[in-house]
Amino acid sequence: MAAIIKESQSIKEAVTLINKIDLNKFSRLLSRILQKLHLKEERTFSEEEEQKLQGALSLDKQSVSLVLETTAFILEQAVYHNVKPASLNQQLENIHLSSEKADVFCQIWTTAGPHVLDQVRQRIFAPKKLEHIGWELNLQMARSTHAKLKEPHAVLELGLRNEDSVRVDNVSLEFSHQQLLEFYNKLETVQAQLDSLT
Repeated sequence: MAAIIKESQSIKEAVTLINKIDLNKFSRLLSRILQKLHLKEERTFSEEEEQKLQGALSLDKQSVSLVLETTAFILEQAVYHNVKPASLNQQLENIHLSSEKADVFCQIWTTAGPHVLDQVRQRIFAPKKLEHIGWELNLQMARSTHAKLKEPHAVLELGLRNEDSVRVDNVSLEFSHQQLLEFYNKLETVQAQLDSLT
């Protein structure tokens, strides 16, 4: 398998730091990162927790950030490529992670990886999901410059919700007759393309 983790300078620095971390502490750290990996808008550790990690791991703030980001990156690559534990172990040894740390990665990946893969598969790609659609028709009968006027306008209201939120944001779109027709035709094209895929 091709290398999914390229050995950059920051990866080398992070691996050096990770190799120095106590095995039990690293195991708990890795489990927490993997639990929260599928949540796009939520931090794995709060500011306060990261400060506690600095003391627990005997690292400065920048080093803790580097370890967390690199560990999350490695796990994200494992998820993206759906890597088998043995292959993950080889990839980690290729970037000079100690065999004990690579084994911890693989044990946690073996137990929690399938669950994380399921959660990632269920996640939507777009940041917002359409919850509801409302509409109304407005008819403008006059303007200061035109006494007799019949100009219809459609107003669509889209209720959008972030994947990790309960709150629904409403977006209103106003269309003239011509704009609505163009929008409809584009939706028809999208529908035809979706139909051709199934």
